[in-house]
Amino acid sequence: MDDESLSEWAERRDSKIGRLRAVPLASGEGPKGSHLNSDAPRAIQRWNGYSWEPHGFASNLAETKRILYPEATEPAYSVPAPQQLSPGTGKHRKPQTPRD
Repeated sequence: MDDESLSEWAERRDSKIGRLRAVPLASGEGPKGSHLNSDAPRAIQRWNGYSWEPHGFASNLAETKRILYPEATEPAYSVPAPQQLSPGTGKHRKPQTPRD
C-alpha cells in the first residue's frame, strides 16, 4: 500500500493553516485572474484547516500584494562595495610595462 499515514497527512494539513489568498470581488462573467482587473477590490481569506474564512479586505491589486507578500516590501539589505586592489605585483595580476 502506498497510502500516506494519518500523522503525515495531519502534519501536511496543519502546515497550511494560516495561509492567505485573495479573491477578486468582480461581478458578472468577466475575467477572474488575479492579475486582471487590478483596480478591483479583493477579499482576503485565511485557511483555518477546514475552510477558507474571511480575514480582510484590499482595495486593489497593489494593496493585496502588500498583504499577501509582506517580505517582498521590506527593503533589501545592502551589499558592501567590493574592495579595491591594493598596489603590488602578484601572479594573478597583469604584468606592468617597465618604466624608463
